[in-house]
Amino acid sequence: MTAPDHSKLKLHYYPSNASMAPHMLLEEIGEPFELVLVDRTKGAHKSPEYLKLNPNGLIPVLQDGDLVLYEAAAICLHLADRFPQARMAPAPGTAERAHFYKWLMWLTNTLQAALILYFYPERWSDDEAGARAVKAHAEARIGGMLDQLDAELGRHGGPWFMGEHYTALDPFALMLCRWTRGFERPARSLTQLGPYLQRLLKRPAINRAFEAERLPLPWI
Repeated sequence: MTAPDHSKLKLHYYPSNASMAPHMLLEEIGEPFELVLVDRTKGAHKSPEYLKLNPNGLIPVLQDGDLVLYEAAAICLHLADRFPQARMAPAPGTAERAHFYKWLMWLTNTLQAALILYFYPERWSDDEAGARAVKAHAEARIGGMLDQLDAELGRHGGPWFMGEHYTALDPFALMLCRWTRGFERPARSLTQLGPYLQRLLKRPAINRAFEAERLPLPWI
């Protein structure tokens, strides 16, 4: 089997979309990569060219040589495995790796899924009143999920999601917590999550990614 050519890493992204997590992770890993803007405002994510890469018409896509990969969590896991020297995931077969899988799946399948309900409630309702109800219920459920994250950080007391070691979970969690910045009770307001997010914002790789995406301040 031929290994992907890492000199041809390309991340198809749009600012503040789900491409943020792999973008931050790529900056942390330090391998050369190219950012390719998929301009959603012009429908580029639904263009025939992009749909050849991701038939779902969603962002992001990673091209790693001949490998084409979509789904942000899958991209993050691939990058962690392809560049083990960066230590972005615990060793395979360990209990820590099992918990890493658990939390990555939880972030993308539970918290991120609820956030999609919040931001696109019209997809699950036929009228405006129903959409408002979906949005309100989603925000309430997300609040409980943020409490769960806050409790996990408090349980182990370490600086990062998994304790002492920074992993691919950290940029993924930062991305999702950032999406709550307009909530009545955002992630930054919680006892453990607030300081955790500030620690993340001090990492040079995080700053490089946010600056490259030209995200307006405040970032969280």
